[in-house]
Amino acid sequence: MTKSQNFNVFIKEYNDVIYKVCHSYTNNREDFEDYYQEICYQLWRSLDSFKGKSKLSTWVYRVALNVCFLQLKKKKRTIETSDFGSVDFVENDIDEKEENIQLLYTAIRRLSPTERALIILFLEGKSYKEMSEILGITVSNIGVKVNRTKSKLKKIMKSKID
Repeated sequence: MTKSQNFNVFIKEYNDVIYKVCHSYTNNREDFEDYYQEICYQLWRSLDSFKGKSKLSTWVYRVALNVCFLQLKKKKRTIETSDFGSVDFVENDIDEKEENIQLLYTAIRRLSPTERALIILFLEGKSYKEMSEILGITVSNIGVKVNRTKSKLKKIMKSKID
Protein backbone atom coordinates (compact mmCIF):
# COMPACT_ATOMS: atom_id res chain seq x y z
CA MET A 1 0.00 0.00 0.00
CA THR A 2 1.14 3.52 -0.72
CA LYS A 3 1.34 6.22 1.95
CA SER A 4 -1.77 7.77 0.44
CA GLN A 5 -3.73 4.52 0.66
CA ASN A 6 -2.53 3.93 4.22
CA PHE A 7 -3.51 7.45 5.16
CA ASN A 8 -7.02 6.99 3.74
CA VAL A 9 -7.44 3.87 5.90
CA PHE A 10 -6.08 5.81 8.89
CA ILE A 11 -8.54 8.69 8.34
CA LYS A 12 -11.45 6.27 8.00
CA GLU A 13 -10.46 4.67 11.30
CA TYR A 14 -10.35 8.01 13.13
CA ASN A 15 -13.08 9.80 11.20
CA ASP A 16 -15.50 9.73 14.14
CA VAL A 17 -12.94 11.39 16.40
CA ILE A 18 -12.22 14.13 13.87
CA TYR A 19 -15.92 14.63 13.18
CA LYS A 20 -16.82 15.00 16.88
CA VAL A 21 -14.02 17.43 17.59
CA CYS A 22 -14.82 19.58 14.53
CA HIS A 23 -18.53 19.50 15.27
CA SER A 24 -17.90 20.75 18.81
CA TYR A 25 -15.85 23.74 17.67
CA THR A 26 -17.90 24.95 14.70
CA ASN A 27 -21.35 26.41 14.14
CA ASN A 28 -21.68 26.03 10.41
CA ARG A 29 -20.86 23.65 7.59
CA GLU A 30 -18.17 25.89 6.06
CA ASP A 31 -16.14 26.14 9.28
CA PHE A 32 -16.67 22.43 9.91
CA GLU A 33 -15.20 21.56 6.52
CA ASP A 34 -12.28 23.96 7.02
CA TYR A 35 -11.44 22.50 10.43
CA TYR A 36 -11.83 18.93 9.18
CA GLN A 37 -9.55 19.58 6.23
CA GLU A 38 -6.93 21.30 8.38
CA ILE A 39 -6.92 18.43 10.89
CA CYS A 40 -6.47 15.90 8.09
CA TYR A 41 -3.67 17.98 6.61
CA GLN A 42 -1.86 18.26 9.97
CA LEU A 43 -2.26 14.53 10.56
CA TRP A 44 -0.86 13.79 7.08
CA ARG A 45 2.01 16.18 7.60
CA SER A 46 3.02 14.83 10.98
CA LEU A 47 2.09 11.14 10.82
CA ASP A 48 5.67 10.12 9.98
CA SER A 49 6.89 11.93 13.10
CA PHE A 50 4.53 10.05 15.46
CA LYS A 51 6.90 8.41 17.94
CA GLY A 52 4.50 5.98 19.59
CA LYS A 53 5.01 7.41 23.08
CA SER A 54 1.22 7.47 23.47
CA LYS A 55 -1.68 5.66 21.89
CA LEU A 56 -2.36 6.68 18.30
CA SER A 57 -5.89 7.76 19.31
CA THR A 58 -4.42 10.04 22.00
CA TRP A 59 -2.17 11.64 19.43
CA VAL A 60 -5.08 12.10 16.97
CA TYR A 61 -7.13 13.84 19.67
CA ARG A 62 -4.18 16.05 20.55
CA VAL A 63 -3.64 17.10 16.93
CA ALA A 64 -7.37 17.65 16.32
CA LEU A 65 -7.87 19.72 19.46
CA ASN A 66 -4.73 21.77 18.84
CA VAL A 67 -5.90 22.54 15.30
CA CYS A 68 -9.29 23.68 16.61
CA PHE A 69 -7.68 25.82 19.32
CA LEU A 70 -5.38 27.39 16.75
CA GLN A 71 -8.25 28.02 14.31
CA LEU A 72 -10.24 29.75 17.05
CA LYS A 73 -7.23 31.84 17.98
CA LYS A 74 -6.57 32.78 14.35
CA LYS A 75 -10.12 33.94 13.83
CA LYS A 76 -9.96 35.91 17.09
CA ARG A 77 -13.64 35.56 17.52
CA THR A 78 -15.96 33.76 19.85
CA ILE A 79 -18.15 31.10 18.39
CA GLU A 80 -21.70 32.32 18.25
CA THR A 81 -24.23 30.01 19.76
CA SER A 82 -27.48 29.32 18.01
CA ASP A 83 -30.90 28.91 19.46
CA PHE A 84 -31.60 25.23 19.75
CA GLY A 85 -34.11 25.47 16.90
CA SER A 86 -31.64 26.95 14.41
CA VAL A 87 -28.66 24.59 14.42
CA ASP A 88 -27.20 24.35 10.91
CA PHE A 89 -26.87 20.58 10.96
CA VAL A 90 -30.45 19.84 12.02
CA GLU A 91 -32.86 18.92 9.26
CA ASN A 92 -36.66 18.83 9.53
CA ASP A 93 -37.02 15.07 9.08
CA ILE A 94 -34.41 13.76 11.54
CA ASP A 95 -35.42 11.46 14.34
CA GLU A 96 -35.53 12.44 18.00
CA LYS A 97 -32.18 10.83 18.86
CA GLU A 98 -30.35 12.86 16.18
CA GLU A 99 -32.10 16.02 17.34
CA ASN A 100 -30.96 15.38 20.91
CA ILE A 101 -27.39 14.92 19.69
CA GLN A 102 -27.60 18.25 17.87
CA LEU A 103 -28.94 19.92 21.02
CA LEU A 104 -26.03 18.49 22.99
CA TYR A 105 -23.51 19.82 20.44
CA THR A 106 -25.17 23.23 20.61
CA ALA A 107 -24.84 23.22 24.39
CA ILE A 108 -21.22 22.04 24.15
CA ARG A 109 -20.43 24.99 21.86
CA ARG A 110 -21.39 27.32 24.72
CA LEU A 111 -18.48 25.96 26.79
CA SER A 112 -14.95 27.35 26.64
CA PRO A 113 -12.55 25.61 24.20
CA THR A 114 -10.86 23.71 27.04
CA GLU A 115 -14.19 22.67 28.55
CA ARG A 116 -15.30 21.43 25.12
CA ALA A 117 -12.17 19.31 24.83
CA LEU A 118 -12.75 17.84 28.29
CA ILE A 119 -16.38 16.97 27.65
CA ILE A 120 -15.66 15.44 24.23
CA LEU A 121 -12.98 13.22 25.74
CA PHE A 122 -15.23 12.36 28.69
CA LEU A 123 -18.11 11.41 26.38
CA GLU A 124 -15.70 9.26 24.38
CA GLY A 125 -14.95 7.31 27.54
CA LYS A 126 -11.32 8.38 27.77
CA SER A 127 -9.67 7.80 31.14
CA TYR A 128 -8.44 10.74 33.17
CA LYS A 129 -4.90 9.56 32.41
CA GLU A 130 -5.58 9.68 28.65
CA MET A 131 -7.21 13.11 28.99
CA SER A 132 -4.16 14.27 30.91
CA GLU A 133 -1.84 13.10 28.12
CA ILE A 134 -3.96 14.72 25.42
CA LEU A 135 -4.48 18.08 27.16
CA GLY A 136 -1.27 18.36 29.18
CA ILE A 137 -3.14 18.80 32.48
CA THR A 138 -2.48 16.78 35.62
CA VAL A 139 -4.76 13.82 36.28
CA SER A 140 -6.09 15.32 39.53
CA ASN A 141 -6.83 18.61 37.78
CA ILE A 142 -8.66 16.69 35.04
CA GLY A 143 -11.03 15.22 37.64
CA VAL A 144 -11.89 18.63 39.06
CA LYS A 145 -12.31 20.21 35.63
CA VAL A 146 -14.47 17.34 34.30
CA ASN A 147 -16.85 17.60 37.26
CA ARG A 148 -17.13 21.38 36.91
CA THR A 149 -17.65 21.11 33.16
CA LYS A 150 -20.34 18.43 33.55
CA SER A 151 -22.18 20.66 36.04
CA LYS A 152 -21.92 23.65 33.73
CA LEU A 153 -23.17 21.62 30.76
CA LYS A 154 -26.13 20.33 32.81
CA LYS A 155 -27.05 23.93 33.69
CA ILE A 156 -26.87 24.96 30.04
CA MET A 157 -29.02 22.04 28.98
CA LYS A 158 -31.52 22.62 31.80
CA SER A 159 -31.85 26.32 30.96
CA LYS A 160 -32.72 25.45 27.34
CA ILE A 161 -35.23 22.77 28.33
CA ASP A 162 -37.07 24.84 30.96
